[in-house]
Order: sequence, then structure tokens, then C-alpha cells
Amino acid sequence: MSGPAAPSLGAVVRVLLRRTIETYHDSPQAVGWLQHHLGRFDEPLRVAIAGKVKAGKSTLLNALVGEEIAPTDAGECTRVVTWYQDAPVPRVVMYPRSAPPRQLAIARSGGALSFDLQGTPTEDVDRLVVDWPSQNLRSTTLIDTPGIASLSADTSARAGAFLAPEDSPTQADAVVYLMRHLHASDVRFLESFFDQGVARATPINTIAVLSRADEIGVGRLDALSSARRIARRYRSDDKLRGLCQTVVAVAGLLAQTGRTMRQDEFVALTELAALPRADLDSMLLSVDRFVRGDLASPNTDARARLIERFGLFGVRLGTTLVRQGIKDPSRVAEELVKRSGLDELRTVLANQFAERRDLLKARSALLAVEIVLQREPRPSAAPLVAELERILAGAHEFIELRMLSALRAGGIRLPADAMEDAERLLGGDGGSAASRLGLPPEAGVDELRAAALDAVVRWQRRAESPLSNRATADAARVVVRSGEGILAGLSRPPR
Repeated sequence: MSGPAAPSLGAVVRVLLRRTIETYHDSPQAVGWLQHHLGRFDEPLRVAIAGKVKAGKSTLLNALVGEEIAPTDAGECTRVVTWYQDAPVPRVVMYPRSAPPRQLAIARSGGALSFDLQGTPTEDVDRLVVDWPSQNLRSTTLIDTPGIASLSADTSARAGAFLAPEDSPTQADAVVYLMRHLHASDVRFLESFFDQGVARATPINTIAVLSRADEIGVGRLDALSSARRIARRYRSDDKLRGLCQTVVAVAGLLAQTGRTMRQDEFVALTELAALPRADLDSMLLSVDRFVRGDLASPNTDARARLIERFGLFGVRLGTTLVRQGIKDPSRVAEELVKRSGLDELRTVLANQFAERRDLLKARSALLAVEIVLQREPRPSAAPLVAELERILAGAHEFIELRMLSALRAGGIRLPADAMEDAERLLGGDGGSAASRLGLPPEAGVDELRAAALDAVVRWQRRAESPLSNRATADAARVVVRSGEGILAGLSRPPR
């Protein structure tokens, strides 16, 4: 009979947090901070959306939620860190830096929410918290951050201070970083996400998104195919592989519009689709020609609204779908979302972040403990220091992350097929047993067990091979342990 299962990493870290709180009971600052991190274990995953100005952060957030709740214009609210979380009733609360929180009035402007800061300068606002009833926010709190590399130094500084604080863990558990193309400044900022200490600089909590993907092919119908090819090329870039989990191409505007499309917009697309193909193609050569074209219906104002919501690519794709015989507006909307790349991003978020929820929160909590122990050393904390080091060195989850980071950064070289196999087994494609074994989600226990046994034998052979150098053998042993962990998980009765 096997003994009781070992406590999870999350449970072990919670115990350490409570012990540290007891040891530092006479330090209100330390206790408050540690209790905050203890509470984070019971909260939804916090995912920050970051990127340069005009990268499409708010638009992507709206697409993920399925409602237009994040202002997408260049107003003052886009210069403030804004949290979006599930709640029974809508509410917006402003948290000034040196004044009590205040509830703000909520208004709709052009279909989207707008907030009035009541005359408070943006530099005096720490954050806005938007409560919004949404099933899509129940498991994930989304955080919209100000644009990096903004013309306003203060705006950029706020984004940097939130995403990569110098002396504390970031408040986000994970980051979705938007970029229109890979620029040196994007690389520099991704490098700044690395935590100093816990798990030793791993890209586990970052996904890069090639945003505004429809613009890459100058609005052509094959633009998204081009964007996906570029994303695949970025995924194989050695530098980027060491900075983020993966790169996904998404047309954020198309995704947002598909999830929020209105009946009058479908009617306008249908009217445009009825035009002679050559006439419509000529109109869609530029925004100006489309809006100012000599057309009674849809009129100029309707076309201006349509181009603002869909963009040239969205109008071109929407009218093409109608021409192909799709007459149901809900089906057109589904196709827009499907082709936008949003579904792929949502799958990546589920596999890379949601499955690692406790691990991501444990990393932040351990960094918080580490900082308290460094800032306020005391003899009674010596056992805590030893326990922290034991967790960091012994928890297989962190060993996996360090090995995955070493493989992706080129610190350990393996043959291409073995590299792909190792990264997948270490959780590079997701933490579930099926993801690690390269099997479909519906794979049965017997199929999973057979694949896991095969992986253990395969990597045990590599670990013991006299042709393997020490680094390769060490990597193989970590992969073997991951395979054994999969087998152990399959042997446990379901909860």
C-alpha cells in the first residue's frame, strides 16, 4: 500500500507564509505584506496585459472578456493601471495615492465604458478597479497597464513600476506582452520581467502576442496566415525563447468585434457584400476611400463606424463571409473570432497559466518571503531561511522551470527531436498529463500511463548512456522525474 501523497507546492508555501507571519508578528509592514500574498492563493489568477502604446492592449482585453468594458481611446484612463475582476454588480473604484478610495460613475461612450476621474490627475491615481459580472473574469482577473515607451515618461514609469518593481514581487501572476513586431525595446522589457531569486529567471509567466496581426499583410485576406508564420519564426528565435513561453498571432480588433458584433453592423456588411466585387475592392484600398466613397447605404457615418470597429481587414473578411453564403450574423461573428487567433490565445492561457495557477502564485509568495527575510534578518528567522532554500532547491516544480529555462536559453544542447520531447515533458506546452505527453485532452488513463512509462524508459536510457555528457545526463534525470510525477498523478484516485 502506498503512503499518503506528498503535500502540494501551494500547501507547503502556505505553511511557510504562516510561519513567517508568526515570526514577524511584531512587524506590521511585513505581516501585512505576507498576509496579502497568503490571500492571493484564494484569488483568481492575475494576468497583466502589457505592451507599447497602441499595441492593442485594451482591445485584446475586451475580446477576452467578450464585452467592451476597457476604454480603447487615448484618454486619461488608459494611462492608469486598471484591474478588471468578476463581481455581482458593476462598479468602478478609484484608488488615489494619498486619499481614500472613491467610487466613480460609469457611463457608456460609443458602446464602450468610460470613467470620469473627477478631476484627479492620473499621476495621483494608484489604480482603478472595475467590478464587472462576467463568467470570463471568474477564474482570471485581467489588468490593463499603461503603454510602455509612451511620450509621457510618467505613464511609462507607471507601467514599469507595476510590471517589474525593483524591490518587491510584481502584483501580476502572469503577463501577456503585446508587440506589433519584435523590437529591441520589447526584448529589453521582457528581460525586466525576470524575478530575481525565485526559480532563477524563468519565462514561465510570460506569453508574447503578435498583436494587430491583420495589419501585417496590409489588410489582405491572407494577413493572418502571414502573421502566424512570423509568430512561428519568433517562437524559434533563441533570444525570445528564453524570455517567454510562446508567441501567438492575434488580430485583437477582429476578435473584439466578433465577440461584440451588432445586428446593424451585420446589415451594413450584407449591403456592402451586394456591391460589385471590383467596386468594393476599390473602396477598401484605404480608409479614406472607404469612408468617403459615393454610396447611399450604408451611409458615410455608418461606414465610419464600421471601419472603426472592424478595420479594413475585418470589413474585407466580413463581406467575403457573407458572399460565401453565411447569412446568420452569429455564424459570421463566430468566424471572425475563429480567424482572429483569439481561440489559440485562450487555449495557451489555459494551458500555460491556468494549469500553473498555484505554481505562479507560489513563486510570488516565496519572493515575498525572501525579501522579508533579507530586509529584516533576525535569529528566530534562521529556520525560515533554511526552509525557503529547501523549497527552492527541492521542489520539482522549480527544478523543472530552471531546466526548461536552461534548455530554451541554449545552456544545454540536445538533438532537435529530444529537445522538443524534453520541453514538452517538462511542461513547456502545458502542465496537464496529456499536454506533457503530447496526447489529446480526451486521452484515457491507460493511454496516458503507457506514454508516460515509455517516456521514463526513454529518458532513463539517455541519462545512463555513456555518450551523454554530464549536462545532458542531469537534464535527462529531471525529465525522468517529471515522467515519474505524471505516473504518480495517474495512480492517485480522482478527488
